[in-house]
Amino acid sequence: MFILILFAFVAGIVTILSPCILPILPIVLSGSVTGGKIRPYGVIVGFIASFTFFTLFLSIIVKATGISASNVRLLSVFVLAVFGLTILIPRLQEIFEKLASRLTALAPKKQENEGFLGGILIGISLGLVWTPCVGPILASVLTIAAGAAVGGEAILITLAFSFGTSIPLLLITHGGRTLLAKVPWLVKNSGKIQKAFGVLMIATALGIFFNLDRKFQAYILTKFPAYGAGLTAFENNKFVLTQLDRLEKKSNEKKKGVERMIDFLDTDLGTAPELKPGGRWFNLPADRQIDSGLTMEELRGKVVLIDFWTYTCINCIRTLPYLKTWHYKYKDKGLVIIGVHTPEFEFEKDPQNVADAIKDFEITYPVMQDNDYATWNAYNNRYWPAKYLIDAEGKIYYTHFGEGAYNQTEKAIQTLLAKIDQDVSDTSIDNPDYSVSADTREAYLGYRRMEYLAPPQQVELFTPTQFKLPGTVPINTFAFDGVWRISDYYATPQLGSTLVLHFDAAQVFLVMKPKGPDAGQVNIIIDGNSAGREAGADVINGIVTVDSDRLYKLIKLDQQGKHILKLEFLDNHLELYAFTFG
Repeated sequence: MFILILFAFVAGIVTILSPCILPILPIVLSGSVTGGKIRPYGVIVGFIASFTFFTLFLSIIVKATGISASNVRLLSVFVLAVFGLTILIPRLQEIFEKLASRLTALAPKKQENEGFLGGILIGISLGLVWTPCVGPILASVLTIAAGAAVGGEAILITLAFSFGTSIPLLLITHGGRTLLAKVPWLVKNSGKIQKAFGVLMIATALGIFFNLDRKFQAYILTKFPAYGAGLTAFENNKFVLTQLDRLEKKSNEKKKGVERMIDFLDTDLGTAPELKPGGRWFNLPADRQIDSGLTMEELRGKVVLIDFWTYTCINCIRTLPYLKTWHYKYKDKGLVIIGVHTPEFEFEKDPQNVADAIKDFEITYPVMQDNDYATWNAYNNRYWPAKYLIDAEGKIYYTHFGEGAYNQTEKAIQTLLAKIDQDVSDTSIDNPDYSVSADTREAYLGYRRMEYLAPPQQVELFTPTQFKLPGTVPINTFAFDGVWRISDYYATPQLGSTLVLHFDAAQVFLVMKPKGPDAGQVNIIIDGNSAGREAGADVINGIVTVDSDRLYKLIKLDQQGKHILKLEFLDNHLELYAFTFG
């Protein structure tokens, strides 16, 4: 953990050189011309506390209170604008400082402590409105925080980053004060300079309100694409990545398509945990409430199969026909299948999206939403798909993770049904088998899990960035061209941007969603030609129209092979999440 803390601290220091710091510099510099000597320390204390707290706990606060994160940001913008007004209007500044003195009472010498509380409030607001250009270390922490799995390591890492960032900010503020004190012309015109900074602070607050800060960053990066590139590249070393893997596993980072078998005859896996509330239930009997659902306690005496899945996971989708067959064959013999829908992406939490997927896949057994990962964590699960077979006494009898082993799973079901005196001896086990024709691994387009970008490079998170295709795209990698905005879990192309994927598989799938009310369109080109007979089910005349949040079938070849897939984006309406292959 010490390695991550050290590198996070250094990453915070070098952030001062990145383009994301530019929009907040006027606010930082305002500490040079207003308040007493201790005001800059108030700004730094407020910034460290605010950035650390809200980075780690904002998603939890939003869930608990229902207050939009945007509204919290707007409150901070308002505070910054008010401070700008106090600089411009002396009477307002006097009122505020008198109030601050009464609240703090830090020391008998008021002059020395003038502005400390005001500095703290500015720092708190600054920590909320600033979006840093993060590398893999802080990106990992952001992901952990989004999953509400904040622990001591995440807190220490975020604090280290905050302290690192605060050092150059404090030096800038003190440097400005020193300059003002030593240059006669600046001393003579200090009053005008203060008012100029008041105007600048208000203008900055208005710019943040209208999201002009992010547009400014985008403009800078468009004009100077190399500016800030590589600042966080030092984080991509084997020591840091090893520690991130450990932190990832400890924080229940999700994995898909992994297979593991536990011997169901010789292993005692303990009592099955209860199903935890985490959203709506679907396919319940008419007399049951959609938000209360079934419990493991009431299902005692039956055989229960818990299936962890999510509707865009191709590995999960391929197991659904088997689950539906088992439900049909054994539902009247004491088997209850419960699908636990634990989302990987934010849009998969939408109950209407889940309902639509259940309808599309023709699932008739009960499905519960596990949006908060409560049931996932109760079972200490790590994989999609994952099956837990539970006997009539509530004991976990068998588990299987990933695809495959369908005959073995059905045999386990029959074994448990026979124990509750259900005659299944005449029910044959003959599940069709198949092989996945793909050597290319699942490829995520969001920064947090982006492994196969060619060439490997640092990207500016949440900021429109200009990319250029390399001369060649190596096998099992992808490359961007044009302007893209890379987020933690998805990538957003601008009009005219392209993506090139060099794959070795028979089928290609891509999880996409429209980012607004308008559908998006993608032109599909394979090996230099518009997709024709190679096109997947969602491609019509070479075009995929993305009008809902789901997995889209792009390519379906007769056999596995190495091919070049090119996606041309005909608008800027899309979010792209992950490629999967078959």
